[in-house]
Amino acid sequence: MNMSPQIRIFSYLPNPRVWKSLITAKFAGVNVEVTGDKPKNLSNWLWDYDARAMSEEEKSVSSYVRKGKRGFSGVLYKTDEFLEAHPFGTVPAAFVGNNKTGVFESNSIMRSVARLGNSDTLYGQNDPSISSRIDSFLDANLVFSREHQVYILSIESLNKYTYERMKAAYDFYLDGIESALSKSNYISGNDLTLADISFVCDFAQFLREGKYQEPLKNQGFNIISQDIKETHPKSINHLLNLSELDEFSSVMGSYLDWYKK
Repeated sequence: MNMSPQIRIFSYLPNPRVWKSLITAKFAGVNVEVTGDKPKNLSNWLWDYDARAMSEEEKSVSSYVRKGKRGFSGVLYKTDEFLEAHPFGTVPAAFVGNNKTGVFESNSIMRSVARLGNSDTLYGQNDPSISSRIDSFLDANLVFSREHQVYILSIESLNKYTYERMKAAYDFYLDGIESALSKSNYISGNDLTLADISFVCDFAQFLREGKYQEPLKNQGFNIISQDIKETHPKSINHLLNLSELDEFSSVMGSYLDWYKK
């Protein structure tokens, strides 16, 4: 007997930001369902709680035509209910609980999963001060994630300003993570929390810059993370060690295999 999902997520796939919720769900015992397609195919989907691919005939008579934005150009198809739940109209888009409450931004969706779960440590549910400390790391992670999204998307036609801004964000963020891990086994303390899960998923995505060594070199730049094993050994070891756990590897698959070689 299939259990209905406690959280349903619609997104482009694969999406490391959605992995945060899926990994959290494995630790917390929460039923999360993910629906989606490759980014280029989402213009063929009806964005909704019951998201689905549309036929050309359906699209030609659809009343749900919307202008694409934030990473999508051209026409998209979104129901009024979707936009009511998700006023920014972006993905990943989560619907939480029986009332299908709209929750957006990957760290917030991950928090929703943790709150529904059976773990007392993932989000410090029994101690508001610990939850707030975890939030502090998640906010820092969000700032870093926004910077690396701009960097990765422009990496083949990079300018010095974007590169230097990314390098400064990298140093600031990794210095903080390294300092935290020098005092405890996990980022926010002695237990694995959402801070660790978010770090692994977002920083693994940043490491994709290593696949662009040649384009960077041709533009006069070096890979920002090239000396990470010397400059931030605790941070990179933490990421690699956690990625080997079943809860992480069953979601991330072979995403980091190229880096581990």
